[in-house]
Amino acid sequence: MDENNNKDKNKNKKNDKKRGSQISLTWIYLIIAFALGFMLMNGDSTLLSGGSSRTATYSQFKSYVEQGYASRIIVNTNNRSLKMYVEPSHIRDVFKDQKVDSGTRPYVVVEIPSADKIEEFISEQQALEHFSGEMEYQQGDDSFMHFFWSFGPLILIAFFWIYLMRRMGSGMESGGPMGIFNVGKSRAKLVEKDEDNKVTFADVAGQAGAKLEVQEIVDFLKNPKRYTDLGGKIPKGALLVGPPGTGKTLLAKAVAGEADVPFFSMSGSDFVEMFVGVGASRVRDLFRQAKEKAPCIIFIDEIDAVGRARSRGVQVGANDERESTLNQLLTEMDGFGTNSGVIIMAATNRADILDKALLRAGRFDRQIHVDLPDVTERKEIFLVHLKPIKTDESLDIDFLARQTPGFSGADIANVCNEAALIAARNGKTAVDKDDFLAAVDRIIGGLEKKNKVMTAEEKRTIALHEAGHATISWLLRYANPLVKVTIVPRGRALGAAWYLPEERQITTREQMLDEMCATLGGRAAEELFCGQISSGAMNDLERVTKQAYSMIAYMGMGDKLPNLCYYDNQEYGFQRPYSEATAQLIDEETKAMIAEQYARAKDILSKNAEGHAALAQLLVDREVIFAEDVERIFGPRPWSSRSDELLQPSSNAPENIEAS
Repeated sequence: MDENNNKDKNKNKKNDKKRGSQISLTWIYLIIAFALGFMLMNGDSTLLSGGSSRTATYSQFKSYVEQGYASRIIVNTNNRSLKMYVEPSHIRDVFKDQKVDSGTRPYVVVEIPSADKIEEFISEQQALEHFSGEMEYQQGDDSFMHFFWSFGPLILIAFFWIYLMRRMGSGMESGGPMGIFNVGKSRAKLVEKDEDNKVTFADVAGQAGAKLEVQEIVDFLKNPKRYTDLGGKIPKGALLVGPPGTGKTLLAKAVAGEADVPFFSMSGSDFVEMFVGVGASRVRDLFRQAKEKAPCIIFIDEIDAVGRARSRGVQVGANDERESTLNQLLTEMDGFGTNSGVIIMAATNRADILDKALLRAGRFDRQIHVDLPDVTERKEIFLVHLKPIKTDESLDIDFLARQTPGFSGADIANVCNEAALIAARNGKTAVDKDDFLAAVDRIIGGLEKKNKVMTAEEKRTIALHEAGHATISWLLRYANPLVKVTIVPRGRALGAAWYLPEERQITTREQMLDEMCATLGGRAAEELFCGQISSGAMNDLERVTKQAYSMIAYMGMGDKLPNLCYYDNQEYGFQRPYSEATAQLIDEETKAMIAEQYARAKDILSKNAEGHAALAQLLVDREVIFAEDVERIFGPRPWSSRSDELLQPSSNAPENIEAS
C-alpha cells in the first residue's frame, strides 16, 4: 500500500512540474502581450523609436506657445516640469538643425517655476487663441516610463531571442524542427528506475536459459560489493543474439526493471545522420549521460546497423561515417572503469557480420543466445498473451503449444490476436480452438480464396500433387507427419500441406533423405498420373535443391565428398574454398541425390497408386482432408508414436504449388 502511495506521489510531482512549466510559460506570454499592447496604446509610434525631444528654458517655452507651436502640453506637478508636443507644421521652427526621426511625435522638456503660473499662462493663451490643444496634469516621476518607452522594446526583443535559442537547443529532444543546434546530442530514450511501467522477468515467458545468464548482471547491479570484495569483474557488455521476435529487447528491459536502475534505450540506426561526425558525437554524449546516471544500463537495439565489420581495404564510396561511429563506440566501451556500474547490452540477429573488435573480451564479454521457444516455453508464452483474451473454458494450451513449432514469441502474440479477431468476426462470445487453428493457417498460408477461378483440370492436377505429398509422407518413417492437406487457394499458394515436424536437435542423413523424397512426391505424382509436369512444383524443387547442396557441400554427407565442409560465413572478400573440379563434383552429386529420391518417390507412388487415387479424389470432393482421412485409406502410420496428436490441423510452412 505504501509503495502505491509513493508511486502516486512521484507521479503527482512529475505532473506538477509539467503543469508548473506550462503555467509559467503562459504567464510570460501574457506579460509580453500586455506590455506590447500598453505601449502601443499609450506610447503610439514612440514604441519603436522612442520619440525625438530637446530641453528648453521657460522663456523659450512661452515664446513657442505664443507663436502657436504647441499641440499638447503635459504638466508634472511633482517635479515641476512639462512636455510640450510640437505641431507637425512647426517642427523645423523648434528643432531647427536637430535630426528628428520620421514618424515620431517630437516634444520639448521644460522646467517650470510652479504649476499655478503655467495654468495662468495657458489660460491667457487660450483666451488669445494662441493655444487650442490638450492640457493635462500628471503626478509622479516619469523617468521610469521614459526609460521603459526608450529601452523596453530592446529588452523584450532580447528576452524573446533568449527564449528562442533555448527552444532551438531543446528541439532535438522533443523531435522539433529546430534540433540542428542539438544534433550531436544522444537520442537515447531514458527510462528512470522509479517509473511505474517497468518490465520484470515475470513478463518474459520462456527463455529460461537466457534469463539465467543475465541474472548475474542484475545481481551485480543490486549487490556490487559482493563481487568487488572478491576481486571479481562484472562483464562490461552482453550481446543478445537470436532470430527476430524472440524477445531480445524485452529481456533487456526486464534486466533494467529487475535491477531497478536507469535504462538508456537506443537503436543502432539513431547514431548516424546526414551530418559528418554526428554519430561519434552521439556516442560520446550517450556514455557521458550514462556515467552521470550510474549504475545504469545502455541498450543498443539492432547494433549491426553501426557495428558491421569494417572494410579491409580502401573502397570507393565506403561509409566512413559509420566506421568513425563504430570506432568511437569501441573507444567508449573500453574507456570507462571496470566497476563503474555502466553495463552495455545490445541485440542483433546478425552476429556473424559484427566487427571482431566489438566482440572481444572487455567489450561484449558474453553472447547470450535467445533461441526460438520449445514446446514448454511456447505454452508459457501462450499463457502470457492469453490473459487479456476471453477464451473458451475447454481450450487446451498444451494443444496450442504443439501446433506452433518454430513460432517465436512475436508470432504467438500475433496468433492470439488473430484468433480474437476471427472469433469477433464470426460473432462468438469467446475464442475457441477452431479460431486459433484458423489463425495459425491465416498467418502461415494467408487468407483463403475460395472464389478463385480454377478449371476442373487444374483442380485435379493440384489434388494429385498434394495427394503425392500426403501419400509419401505417411509411408516414410522419417518424413514429417502429415496433419492437413488442402487444395483451397490460400495467399499465393494454390494448395498446401501442413506437417507436424519433430523438434530435433540434430538431423540424420536418413531423415533428410526421407523429407526430400516426400517433397518431391508432388512432382512425381504429376508425371505418373497426369502424364505431364507443371510449374506448380517450383517451390518444392527450390527447397530440395538447397537441401541437397547443403548436405553435400556443408554437412559432408556426399558419397564422393565425405566429411568435407566448404562453408564460409565471411561477408567480405568471399572466394570459393574449392576448385572448379570440386564444384563440378558437387553439382554431379547433387543431381544424383535428387534423381535417386525422385525415382524413390515414383516407386512408392506406383506401388500405392490405388490409395493415392482415392486420396486425390477425396481432395477433389472435399477440398480439405485431415490425418484421419489418410489413416482410413492407408491404415495407421506404423512409424509414429504420436498418432493421437496428429488428428488435428497443425502448422508448418505450407508447400506452395503455385508457379512463382
